[in-house]
Amino acid sequence: MNQQFHSYLQQLHAFVEAQERRIRSLEAMVKKLQGETEALKSRPPMQVDRIEYKFDQLKVESLEGTLNIGLNPSELQNIEDFAVDNKNIKAPISPKNHMKRTMEIEDAIYQYLETELPEVVSTVQQNLNVSVDDSYIAFIKEDIKKQLPNRIDFYIKQQQAANRGPQENDNAEVIEHIKKEIQNGVHAFISHLPENMKGMNKE
Repeated sequence: MNQQFHSYLQQLHAFVEAQERRIRSLEAMVKKLQGETEALKSRPPMQVDRIEYKFDQLKVESLEGTLNIGLNPSELQNIEDFAVDNKNIKAPISPKNHMKRTMEIEDAIYQYLETELPEVVSTVQQNLNVSVDDSYIAFIKEDIKKQLPNRIDFYIKQQQAANRGPQENDNAEVIEHIKKEIQNGVHAFISHLPENMKGMNKE
């Protein structure tokens, strides 16, 4: 019993000593921080004198260009070849023209989907010698419509990046690219349908 009590007292004594060391360390740290705080307080405050801009010393040779309202940082990345002599300025397409082009291309593709998509699906079925339900045409059409805005935007930006001015056949070129994508997409979709959803064409 005495042995256990003696051991307990030793452990308690060691614990108290450790706590005292910890307290001394913390006190030293607090004293150091107080000294640094006092040193910072004693420094003279910084004072910024008046800043003057002398606009009368600026020289502007010419002021030309176009003010585009509504640009965002992502569109600014498309501005290229800005020359100091005001020649060779390539700016992104204006939002109004972009919207107009997008609507014209969308209308053309919507008309294509209504008039020619069934024939595209039929041709693919003949080439693959399979038969699919007519309900897939409606499914394909809706899926294409969802993806259309992104694809139109992609091709318009691609044309801008080609460093060329507006061309009369720009919309026709985008429409042809999208039609080609639709034909390839229909082929890929039907060819990857599970076998139980396909039927073989009767020859």
